[in-house]
Amino acid sequence: MPPFKIPKRVKHRKEFRRVRERNATKGNYVAFGDYGLQALEQCWLKSNCIEAGRIAASHFLKREGKLFIRVFPDKPISKKPLETRMGKGKADVDYWAARVKAGTILFELAGVSEARAKEALVRVAIKMPVRCRFVKRRLSV
Repeated sequence: MPPFKIPKRVKHRKEFRRVRERNATKGNYVAFGDYGLQALEQCWLKSNCIEAGRIAASHFLKREGKLFIRVFPDKPISKKPLETRMGKGKADVDYWAARVKAGTILFELAGVSEARAKEALVRVAIKMPVRCRFVKRRLSV
């Protein structure tokens, strides 16, 4: 089993693709930590990208502070192998992805200074397939 997260069980093994261009209305503010990394575009975020971001932050922080991952890869993405003829049913699940809308908070950090958090989240942002920005917690929502 891969080291990154995948669902333990799902109701349906294969899903429709369903792409909807919308901005996030939920999960679009820093809730758990003091600083966050916000996606500025929509995408399907692969589970190995999330894991790469987690590793980049934890290596940089060296067990300092707390990292919160706000997205979970619960969408199965199937893909047919190369040079395969069409037909013969839907392909097997290739990877798991998180549905990310524009404005979603991907990662949060608590217990570190702003400069340290910014450096850590820049390293995470490099691993992400979308443009991201550094955000702080707002006192009143």
